[in-house]
Amino acid sequence: MRKTSFSRSISLALLGLVALASPAAADKIKNPTAVFAGLDKITGRTISFDVAVNETVQFGSLQLTPRVCYSRPAYDKPRTDAFVEVDEITLKNEYKRIFTGWMFADSPGLNAIEHPVYDIWLTECKGGTDIIKSPPDEGDQKAPSEPRSPPAVSQAPARKPPPVAHRPPPAQRPTQRYFPTNEPPPPSSEPIMRPPARIPQFDPTARDSSR
Repeated sequence: MRKTSFSRSISLALLGLVALASPAAADKIKNPTAVFAGLDKITGRTISFDVAVNETVQFGSLQLTPRVCYSRPAYDKPRTDAFVEVDEITLKNEYKRIFTGWMFADSPGLNAIEHPVYDIWLTECKGGTDIIKSPPDEGDQKAPSEPRSPPAVSQAPARKPPPVAHRPPPAQRPTQRYFPTNEPPPPSSEPIMRPPARIPQFDPTARDSSR
């Protein structure tokens, strides 16, 4: 009896550890607007700007387009992430995709954009109110079946990827443009003060010393 109760307690403890280790389904909020911060590494200037989902905005020579922007409800652990596409415009007016993936507001360096001049990161997702409930994972409810050996598959010879050509200009044009490096200084409204010109004075009573 003691051995049976001891084995049952061990099995229950292992099941509890497995339940804690499995990821829980998290609810999320789909937002219509993403907030980014852009840094010019040359001038050290930082700009914060809002971008609507599926809207293209240009920051310097980079054009970014957020596709989705998710946040978490108040009762869940805070987390903000967005799926973003970033293109670079070269000096030859060619478009080069430099980033496609998820950005995380709480960890900007986890999946950052690599560019020598500009740095862009996600700061906030806003505007959404509807909560999307995540369905429970079916794998956690059903007992795992016995593993089966996969059937033998004949491997095809590896093919060389086709050469990557330059991307044509996207059909969607940016609605906003920010140029922190090439932005000219604002014109001054104050008049320019110049010193008065000196006019030579002629004295008719003075004698000419050259005679």
